[in-house]
Amino acid sequence: MQKFVCCANSLQYPKRFLATDVKKGLNVLFFGTDNFSLPSLKILHKNSSTDIINQLGTVTSFKNPANCVRLFASQQNIALHRWPVEAELCHNYDLGVVVSFGHLIPQKLIESFPLGMINVHASLLPRWRGAAPIIYAIMNGDQKTGVSIMKIEPKHFDIGDILAQREINIRPNVYMSELYVELAEHGANLLIDVLRDFHNKLSIATKQDNAAATYAPRITQSLTEVTWSNINAEQLHARFRALHGFKQLSAQFQGKTIILVDIKLPQLITKEADMLLHSQPGAFIYQRSKKCLYVRCANNSYIEVHQLRIEGKKIMSAMEFNNGYLKKQTIANLLFEIKKVAC
Repeated sequence: MQKFVCCANSLQYPKRFLATDVKKGLNVLFFGTDNFSLPSLKILHKNSSTDIINQLGTVTSFKNPANCVRLFASQQNIALHRWPVEAELCHNYDLGVVVSFGHLIPQKLIESFPLGMINVHASLLPRWRGAAPIIYAIMNGDQKTGVSIMKIEPKHFDIGDILAQREINIRPNVYMSELYVELAEHGANLLIDVLRDFHNKLSIATKQDNAAATYAPRITQSLTEVTWSNINAEQLHARFRALHGFKQLSAQFQGKTIILVDIKLPQLITKEADMLLHSQPGAFIYQRSKKCLYVRCANNSYIEVHQLRIEGKKIMSAMEFNNGYLKKQTIANLLFEIKKVAC
């Protein structure tokens, strides 16, 4: 099979993609592992055996028995291959399509596809290159995000030329789990639009502005541990929404790890907050009128905690926490702390 060559002033297509032969469609090998991948695999399968996609195969990890990509491919009798794969397999396909795969693709595999590989990324690249673009967009208060279809380049994530982008607004107070589903569907629809006119999209692909790049690295445990003196209530609520469905925020109370299950921004600062005016960040009281904990954050701001969980125990309401753990405590002792690191 001949290689596809894209030069500044000329385009050369493999023989099977000449104008007289375009109706055969592409042979596509899909790489994905999770719920963000699944809508893209479904739309590729829906359009297989058409003038868009001739043949479809899937590569995924077999480590997780609940892998939804593996399950769907098996149910629909899509050719299924265990990661890692050999370059010889890729010779049977024209194009590799990667969606939320989580593995760096070796250069040998990328170069094995006559048309290379493309990726569906959940941001408006070059903003939020990396593993967690949706989380960082919400956490940093972005008002818009979107999906990008980009060429995959060897040795680096998310630096390739952009074939297409679709922008959407981030709704106020949206949770990551909601935006995740929305972007997965937008990514799938944009992907099939690109494949429908693939050679043209490839010929007009644009380079990313590296100077404008921001990064969304993998989420570490330190991001979930609340340092009350360094984060105001609005930032804390944004982080809570950004991690929703993936990780939970935590704090320490009298040597116990507390998981913050449900927090909200107060619509109105009550008079009960006056009791915390001279307290340090992390100090809290129980508000009987709202049946929640009122916690002081940085910059004299406040967050409401409605549900929480002591590590190893069931989720409880703020009222249950108050009745079980706070009634014999003085206000001076009510303080969420940061996790102490052993020397």
